[in-house]
Amino acid sequence: MIAALLAGFVAAIAAPFIHRATPRYAGYLLTLIPVLIFAYLASYIPAIANGEIISNHYVWFPELDIHIGFLIDGLSLVFALIVSGIGALIVFYGSSYLEGHHKQGRFYSYLFFFMASMLGVVLSDNLITIFIFWELTSISSYLLIGFNHESEKSRNAALQALLVTGGGGLALLTGMIVMGLAGGSFTISELLSQSAAIHAHELYIPLLVLIFWGAFAKSAQFPFHFWLPNAMEAPTPVSAYLHSATMVKAGIYLLARLAPIVGGTDVWKYSLIAFGGFTMVLGAVQALGQTDLKRVLAYTTVSALGILVLLIGIGTQMAITAAITFLVVHAMYKGALFLVAGAIDHETGTRDVRILGGLGKKMPYITIAALLAALSYAGIPPLFGFIGKELIYESTLHAGWMPILLTAVAVLVNMLLVATAIIVGVKPFFGPLKETPKHPHPAPLRLWLPPVILAVLGLVFGLFPGLVSETIIGPAANSSMNLAFLADLHLWHGFTLSLLLSGITLIGGILFYYGRRIGRRLDNYLMLHTEYKMESVYNNVIENMLKFAGWQTNFLQNGYLRHYLLWVVSTFLALGVLALVLFVDLSLISLHIHHIYVYEILIVVVILLAAIFAVRSKSVLGAVASIGITGYGVALIFVFYGAPDLALTQFSIETLTVILLVLVVYKIPRFANYSSKSTKTRDAIISIATGSFITIVLLVLLGAEQPETISQYFLDNSYLLAHGRNVVNVILVDFRALDTMGEITVLAIAAVGVITLLKLRLG
Repeated sequence: MIAALLAGFVAAIAAPFIHRATPRYAGYLLTLIPVLIFAYLASYIPAIANGEIISNHYVWFPELDIHIGFLIDGLSLVFALIVSGIGALIVFYGSSYLEGHHKQGRFYSYLFFFMASMLGVVLSDNLITIFIFWELTSISSYLLIGFNHESEKSRNAALQALLVTGGGGLALLTGMIVMGLAGGSFTISELLSQSAAIHAHELYIPLLVLIFWGAFAKSAQFPFHFWLPNAMEAPTPVSAYLHSATMVKAGIYLLARLAPIVGGTDVWKYSLIAFGGFTMVLGAVQALGQTDLKRVLAYTTVSALGILVLLIGIGTQMAITAAITFLVVHAMYKGALFLVAGAIDHETGTRDVRILGGLGKKMPYITIAALLAALSYAGIPPLFGFIGKELIYESTLHAGWMPILLTAVAVLVNMLLVATAIIVGVKPFFGPLKETPKHPHPAPLRLWLPPVILAVLGLVFGLFPGLVSETIIGPAANSSMNLAFLADLHLWHGFTLSLLLSGITLIGGILFYYGRRIGRRLDNYLMLHTEYKMESVYNNVIENMLKFAGWQTNFLQNGYLRHYLLWVVSTFLALGVLALVLFVDLSLISLHIHHIYVYEILIVVVILLAAIFAVRSKSVLGAVASIGITGYGVALIFVFYGAPDLALTQFSIETLTVILLVLVVYKIPRFANYSSKSTKTRDAIISIATGSFITIVLLVLLGAEQPETISQYFLDNSYLLAHGRNVVNVILVDFRALDTMGEITVLAIAAVGVITLLKLRLG
């Protein structure tokens, strides 16, 4: 499993170089990688069908219970097969769609980066590693959506997707941490037995809200649905992969995976039914009003994701089976239709359904793919989509909560989806040939073969549902419910109420198609009252955040060193005093005075006088000299108290500082009175308070019980623990590694600054 993940990340690094070396054959070579991953994963199908679970765990941070754990069961396998299988088709398709594009190598790299990240999400058996891969999918999707970064729309859409899904990811992390603490483990396979403890935890509702936030944001559920249609600015292969088959299904996967752990309660059930039901209606209605092929498909994807959330919320064996079946159905027909839309755009120069028609004879293979996918989309037998729709109706009819209402809503939504299926899969190919920006002609093999494969699979699985019911659908449903039951799919169940509803759905869908102008008016209303409002909330948040950031920057980082020092010292003083009051026993302060020599008094007096003179001096040179005197005085104290090494360091620093300041003193402007009396008073108060605080801290330390020296510890353990005989080196490199790393970082930054200044040429 690790090899499969690493193959994706390695391919992401190597793809640009492979494309540069052999641009003509790079697509074919790179397609082999997801094909091999798919074949490897498919080899587990017999074992998973027999009820086995394959897992590998590697210790990462044992103190935090974070393992690099991977798990293949029915649920993870079906998602992994979709990710790798459709990924192979997208790579193959993209090699033609972007042929000759100057950033095609980068496209391959981003695509493999996303593929590997998504595989990590669905195969991980640890909550923290799921989150890591989860955020990697957000980053890689940001790169893919903003692939055409010269376009402002693409950049804005990519940023919006990143912020919405990334913000949900942070909420998800918090929920996962609470879940792990409540269940006593971050390993999913172990949490399955801790469901009761998590349900009884006092933070169950907050952790559920946080998980919903993360899953809804990723899977475009209301109120986060607005980012998905905007993400259609991405190239069509990206839309087909991310926004129909894979990334947007990550939230669905998470809900299905965590259902046996945190699901089963009324809050879980009714929340998912409510949000999923509203989202599926909203997406279907808005889809009917679109005229761009990709936006029609985008809104229907929102609706389909709502259907999946609704089914997971219902939570019965029939509903979960329906959810897994519809997941596979949707991945095939929606992936095919997105690729069809891309081929139409590529060959005609437009995606506007109002000026598309008569393409059937010009693009025969694309037409076949579109018709088969649209039939599955509309739920027409003998396509696999018909079985999926039947299962949806069976699930709503036998739902434990308001079955009549849920069934009516499901029928309405499916009617709208039938109408949109006609819009995207039938209308562009029949009727008179219309004039388009480019004269239509047959698509090349790499553009028509991937959608044909997906569409034909929908037909094959519809005719022979046993190929997937016991090997893929059943094990996935069992894993999602943590139960063993039979998921037996059939094309024909006799004359049932579900069959009657399917017929009504088809008739209603045709009527909706011919009345789609009314749908456009309703879509405009919904856009005004839902999407625009939700997006305006997002825009207002971003705008106010930028305003606050600008104010904060101007206030705290205004370019004046004295202000920086003021804030640093004030913050240090406030936090230090708070810690002193709350955690320190002030009775430890010792005022016992030992014998003081005359020369010590003289040194202290000289230091004080030099400090006062430095503050009061009107001359730059005088202030510099006074500061040097204070430094030398401190060095003398080091000498008298047995620290010659510190004294030598202090002498060197003070000497060098004074020399440097004197050398540039002629460049420094004369002192002037820039500060008001109130400012000087404020600075004096803060200075005196800081000095007093440090004095009190030193007195507390002198009065406290002195800890044992750690010198012997270093001598005893330097060789045993760090395998080094030079104790000083071991202390710097091992025992104080972070301190040393910080010093190296500071020096590196300073070196960069020096190099920049040396290379700077002022006009």
